[in-house]
Amino acid sequence: MTPPDDDSHDKRGEPPNRTHTHEEGSQHSHESTQHTRDVDDTSPPHGQGNVAQLSVPEMDCPSCAGKVENSVEKLDGINSIDPQVTTGTLTVSYDSEQTSATEIADRVEKAGYTIEDVDEITTKFTVPEMDCPSCAGKIEKSLDKAGVTAYKTRPTNGTVVVTYDSSEAGEAEIISAIERAGYEVTDSSSDESEGQNATEERESIWVSPRALKTWISGGFVALGLLLEFFLTGQNGQIASLLGTELFVADGLFLVAVAFGGQEILRNGYYSARNLNLDIDFLMSVAILGALVASLAFGEALYFEAATLAFLFSVAELLERYSMDRARNSLRELMDLSPDEATVKRDSSTETVPVDEVAVGDVVVVKPGEKIPLDGTVVDGESAVNQAPITGESVPVDKAMGDEVYAGTINEEGYLEVEVTSEAGDNTLSRIVEMVEDAQSNKTEREQFVERFSAYYTPVVVAFAILTTVGSPYVLGITWPTAVVYGLTLLVLACPCAFVISTPVSVVSGITSAAKNGVLIKGGNHLEAMGSVDVVAFDKTGTLTKGELTVTDVVPLNENSEEDVLRCARGLEQRSEHPIGEAIVAEAGSMGVDERDIDDFESITGKGVRADLGGTPHFAGKPGLFEELGFDLSHVHATTDGGVVRQTARQICDRNNCLDLLEETVPKLQSEGKTVILVGTEDELEGIVAVADEIRPEAARTIARLRDLGVSRTVMLTGDNERTARAIADQVGVDEYRAELLPDEKVAAVEELIEEHEGVAMVGDGINDAPALATATVGIAMGAAGTDTALETADIALMGDDLAKLPYLYELANDANGVIRQNIWASLGVKAGLALAVPFGYVPIWLAVLAGDAGMTMAVTGNAMRLSRVEPETENN
Repeated sequence: MTPPDDDSHDKRGEPPNRTHTHEEGSQHSHESTQHTRDVDDTSPPHGQGNVAQLSVPEMDCPSCAGKVENSVEKLDGINSIDPQVTTGTLTVSYDSEQTSATEIADRVEKAGYTIEDVDEITTKFTVPEMDCPSCAGKIEKSLDKAGVTAYKTRPTNGTVVVTYDSSEAGEAEIISAIERAGYEVTDSSSDESEGQNATEERESIWVSPRALKTWISGGFVALGLLLEFFLTGQNGQIASLLGTELFVADGLFLVAVAFGGQEILRNGYYSARNLNLDIDFLMSVAILGALVASLAFGEALYFEAATLAFLFSVAELLERYSMDRARNSLRELMDLSPDEATVKRDSSTETVPVDEVAVGDVVVVKPGEKIPLDGTVVDGESAVNQAPITGESVPVDKAMGDEVYAGTINEEGYLEVEVTSEAGDNTLSRIVEMVEDAQSNKTEREQFVERFSAYYTPVVVAFAILTTVGSPYVLGITWPTAVVYGLTLLVLACPCAFVISTPVSVVSGITSAAKNGVLIKGGNHLEAMGSVDVVAFDKTGTLTKGELTVTDVVPLNENSEEDVLRCARGLEQRSEHPIGEAIVAEAGSMGVDERDIDDFESITGKGVRADLGGTPHFAGKPGLFEELGFDLSHVHATTDGGVVRQTARQICDRNNCLDLLEETVPKLQSEGKTVILVGTEDELEGIVAVADEIRPEAARTIARLRDLGVSRTVMLTGDNERTARAIADQVGVDEYRAELLPDEKVAAVEELIEEHEGVAMVGDGINDAPALATATVGIAMGAAGTDTALETADIALMGDDLAKLPYLYELANDANGVIRQNIWASLGVKAGLALAVPFGYVPIWLAVLAGDAGMTMAVTGNAMRLSRVEPETENN
C-alpha cells in the first residue's frame, strides 16, 4: 500500500482533478483520462539509457518504419530503435546527455509522420534524496515555477513524475528545477503522454483527407478513361509541351496524379532524404518516371502515372484499414478498464477518474459495472465475471476478503473494494504492457523475413532496370512497353506484405490469447509453444488443486460418519496442519457440531491427542493406534440395518470385518490418500482419508493434448512414489517421476529437452521457477494478480484452469501455420508476378492491387483467423 506521504499535485500543488488559470491567461486542464506508463525503474543511470515511446499511427507498414528509423538514427546518443508497425508505436532508447525525447519527435516529423500528443510528454525522474514530505514540498515549489502541467512526488520510492508541454519546457529545464531545490536527479525516463486523444475513436480511414484526395483522383482517372477509349471525338489536343501533344484525357490524368500522387511524392521525398529504398520512394520514381517519359520522350504514359497514383493511394488506405483491424485487438484489451470509479469519501460517494484513486481508497461497484482497480472486497457479496482477466467462463463468487481484478465485471450484487494497486500498476495494466512488449520478441521466422527482405528489394530493382534496358533487345518489345514493365517491377520491389506477414499473426495470436486468459510474453514463445513435443507437469497445484480435502469417511464399531467427523473435528480444530484444516472444513460443510476440547497435545510425527467430553481421544497414523495396543487386522465395520456400508463393502471381503493393515489402509494409500484413524484408548471409531483433489479437467486436458499431437506427457513431483503413481494413473500421463527435489526437476527437464525438440513445463510459477526457466516454454498456472508468476514464466494461465492448455497448444500450432502461409503466399505471389511482368502478363494495376494492397489485406485477414480459436468448454 502507498503511504500517506505519496502526494499527487498539479502545477499549483493541489490535487490534479482541478483546472487552474495561469496569470498569463493560459489554462491547463488536467484531463481525467490521461494515462501514463512509467519506464522500468531499473533503467541505467541518467545519461546512459533513457527510453521514449511515441505514438505514430501513420507508421503502419515496414517501409514507413524504415524511414522513421533512418531519420531517428541520425541523432547522436541513440542506443536502440524499435518501431512496432502493428501498434503504431516507436520505442527509442537514448542518451539524454546527447539528445532528448523532443529531438526524437522532431526527427520522426522530419521523416514525414505525425506524432499523437507530441507536445505533452511525461517523464519520471529518480530523486533518491527526496525521502520525506518536506523534501517533496521543496521540489513541488520549484516545479511550480518551471511551467509544468502536472506532477507527482513520491517520497516513498524517491521518484517524481512530471507532465509538461515540450513547446514551453524541456527535460533539461525540469532537471534544473529539481536540482535548484537541492536534490540530485540520478535517472529520467520519458514517455509520451497517452492523453485523451489516444483513447478516442480514430478518424475513419475512408473519409480522411488522403481518402478524399484519392476519390477525387479516381474521378479524374475515370473521366480520362472515358475520353481516351469511349468518347474519343471529345479528346482533342489542348496543349503542346516540349514538342509533345497533350490531349484532354492526358490533362485529366495529370490532375489525377496531382491529387492521388501528392502524399506518395511527399513520402517519397522523405524516403530519399533518409536514403531509404522503400515503397514510397519506388512508387515516386515510377510515377515521375512515367511523367518524364511522357513529356521528354513522347511515350504518352500519363494513364500509367495516373493509375499508379490512384491505385497505390487506394492500396495505402486498404493497408491502413487492415492494420487497424490488427491493432483493434489490442485496443479492446485497453478498453476493458473503466475510466472512472465511485469512491467512498466519509459518508458519501464521489465519482473520480481512476488515475486519481489512491491505494487504500474504497470504491463502490454496483451490479453490471466493471471493477475499476485491483483490490480486496471489504463489504458485500456478488458473482464476478473474471473472463477478461482469467478467461473463466463461469462467474466466480466473491465475498469479504476475496481478491478482485480491474476490468472484471460485477454481475449481480453490491461490492465495496479496497484498492490495492494504482491504475497503471494493476493486473490488467501489466497484461496490456506485456502484450505490447511481446511484439519486440521476434520469432525465428520474423528474423528470417527481415534478413531476406534486405536482399529482396535491391534484387527486384536491379531486375526492373535490366528488364527496361534489355527486354527490347531480348523480347523484341517497344521501348514504351519496356518502360511500363520496369515501372511495374518497381511497384513489386517493396516486400511490405511479406515483412508484415509475421507481426500481424503474432499480434493476433497474442491478443486473442490474452482475451481468453492466457498471457503470452513474446512471439518467440508463441512460436516455440507450437513446436512443443513434450509437456511436463508439476503435480501439486497443477494437476491437483493444491488443497487437501476429505475423500473418505469409514465408520467403525457401530459409529456413524457424523460421529467420526465430530471427534475428528474436535481433535483437529486446534491443529495448524493442512490435514487438520481439511477435516475441520469437511465437518463444517456437513453441519457437524463442535465438541468441547481440553488438554490438546500434538504427538510429533504421529498425530494429536485431546480430551473430548472428558474422554481421551486420538487421531493419527495407524502406527499410533498399534502403539496403543489395537489389533488393526480385525476391526468391525459399522453396518446399516445388517448391511455393510458401501464404503466398507468396497474394501472388505469378510462380511463386516476389516483388515486395516493389509487391506483398507493400503487400498486407500494406493489411491494417493493419507489415512487418519480416530478413536479412544479403548475403541477405534473410524477412518478419515484425505487427499489433494485432482483437478476435474486434468484427465481431459491430457487426453486432449494427446489428440492435438503432443507425443509425451510427464508428471514431475516431489511427492512419494505411491501418491505419484496413483495421481499419474488417474490423470493419464505417460510417465511420472517422484520424490524430486527442485534441482532434480531441472535435471529431468534438461533430459527431456535432449530427447525431444521442444518441452513445455507447467507449474505454479514460484516453486517451480527453475524448471520453468529451463524448459523450452515455461507455463505458470493461476498467475492473475501474482507478480512472481507473471515474471517467471514465458506464458501464464491467468486462472487456475488447466483446460486452457490445449487451447494454448492449438492456438500456437495454428499461429505457426498461419505465419508459414503468410510468408510463402506473399513471397510466392510477389515472385510470380515479378517473373510474369517481362512477358506482358501483369498490367500495372494488377501489380498495385494484387502485389501490394491485395497481399497486405490477405495476410492480415488470414492472421485475424486466429481470433476464432477459442478454449474448449463443456458445451463444445
